Amino acid sequence: MEKTYETVIGLEVHVELATKTKIFCGCSTAFGGEPNTHTCPVCTGMPGSLPVLNKAVLEKAVAVGLATNCNITRKGKFDRKNYFYPDNPQNYQISQLYFPICRDGKVEIEVEGEKKFVRIHEIHMEEDAGKLVHDSFTDTSLVDYNRSGVPLIEIVSEPDMRSAEEVIAYLDKLRLIIQYLGASDCKLNEGSMRADVNLSIREKGSEEFGTRTEMKNLNSFKAIARAIENEKERQIDILESGEKVIQETRRWDDEKGYSYAMRSKEDAQDYRYFPDPDLVPIIVTDEFLDDIKSRQPELRDEKRIRYKDEYSIPEYDIDIITNSKKMADIFEETIALGAEPKKVSNWLMVETMRLMKEHDKDADDLSFSAKNLAKLIDMVDKKVINGSVAKEVFEKIFTDDIEPEKYVEENGLKTVNDEGALTKTIEEIVAANPKSVEDYKSGKEKAIGFLVGQTMKAMKGKADPGEVNRILKEILAK
Repeated sequence: MEKTYETVIGLEVHVELATKTKIFCGCSTAFGGEPNTHTCPVCTGMPGSLPVLNKAVLEKAVAVGLATNCNITRKGKFDRKNYFYPDNPQNYQISQLYFPICRDGKVEIEVEGEKKFVRIHEIHMEEDAGKLVHDSFTDTSLVDYNRSGVPLIEIVSEPDMRSAEEVIAYLDKLRLIIQYLGASDCKLNEGSMRADVNLSIREKGSEEFGTRTEMKNLNSFKAIARAIENEKERQIDILESGEKVIQETRRWDDEKGYSYAMRSKEDAQDYRYFPDPDLVPIIVTDEFLDDIKSRQPELRDEKRIRYKDEYSIPEYDIDIITNSKKMADIFEETIALGAEPKKVSNWLMVETMRLMKEHDKDADDLSFSAKNLAKLIDMVDKKVINGSVAKEVFEKIFTDDIEPEKYVEENGLKTVNDEGALTKTIEEIVAANPKSVEDYKSGKEKAIGFLVGQTMKAMKGKADPGEVNRILKEILAK
C-alpha cells in the first residue's frame, strides 16, 4: 500500500517595526541611505557603549501581541544570543529567549471556505543585524551597519499549518493586522517582513513529527509557496528512498527553483544565551497595558463586518478595499467628505485598480488624497464634468494628486451646458448623417449611438451624454 504524507509547517516571521529610531539608540531606521551613515557607537558594537530600550518598540510589540490574542509578559528582560558573523558587530544579538514579551496567541485563517486557528508560540523583541554587500568585481565583501539595531519582532508559530495555501493565508493575516496597527509597513521586497519556514513530513495519521528543515531567503509570497512545494517533494523523495532527512538550515534560490544546505540547524544551547547585563528588566504596568488597549484601531475583520452593515457595496468590493489599510482609509475619508459609498467604491474598484495595474503599483503605494477624489465625484454629480472627462482627470489625480477643479478650469474641460449651442451642433450632425437618421427611424435603435458619438466628438467630449441623447431624440422625433 502506497504511503501518503502530511506536511507540517511552522513559521518564524521577522517584522521590522516602524519606529523612527533604532531599538537601543537614537539612529534613524529610514530605509536606504549611504552605507554606515545611520550608525553610532551603540549599533556598531563599540566597547563601553550602553543600550537603552526605545519605548515605542515595546508599545508596538505589545499592540501586535494584543491583536493576535497573546498573553503579555508583565515582567520580562532581554538576553544575549552569542554568535560570530561579520554583520553582527557585537558578536552577540540582543534578543529574548527566557521571557518573550508575548506568548500563547492565535489567529484565525480561512482557506477554501475552511476556517482554522494557527497558534502563536511567542513574539519576542530583538535587534536586526547589519547587511553584507558582496562585490563580485573586486571579489570582496563589505558591511553596512545602517540596518544594525533596527527593531524587530519575531513571531513564532506552532507547527499548525499543513499547506502552502495555509502559510500564505497566515502571513497575509499577520501582514494586515500589523499594517492596520501601524506597527510596520510589512514590505517583503524591502525586508521589513521576512519569513523562515520550518517544514517536516510525516505519514498521514501519525502523531510524531518528522525531522524539520528551516528555509531562509524568502522575500515574497510566491517564493514562499514555491519553496514549500519544493521542500515537501525533496523530503518525500528522501523518505521514499529509505534515507533520513537531516535537520539543517537551507537557502532557497527562487530564480533557480531549488534550495541548498547552508549549515546544520542550531539549538538554543549553541548560542549560549544569558541575560543581558546592560538592560534593565521590562515591567509592563496595568496603566501601560490599558493605554495600548485604548489605542488599538479597528482591524480588518471588524471593518469587513461594519462595511457590510453600513454601506451598500458588494462583499467582493469589501474584501478588496479592506485588503489594504491605505485603500480602506481613502474609502472612509472620501465618504466622510460627503461622497456616496457606492460611488467611492466604484472609483476604487474600477479606475484605481486599472491604474494600479498599468503603473505596477500596490494598494499600499497609493498616494492620492481622499479630498481630491471626493471633489471629483462631486463635480460629476453636479454635471460640471461628464464621466469620460472624469476618468481623464482621475488619472492625473492618481499620478500627481492634482486639484481637480483647478485642472478642469485650466484645461477647459467643463461640460458645455449651453443648450442652444448643443442643439445647433446636433442639428448639424443629423443633417450630415442622413443614413444613420434613416436607420434610426426604421427601427434600428443602435443607430443613435453613432450620432451621439459624432456629437461628443464635435463637442470635444465636453457634453453631457444624457443631454445629447435627449436632444437627439427630440430632433429625430420631428
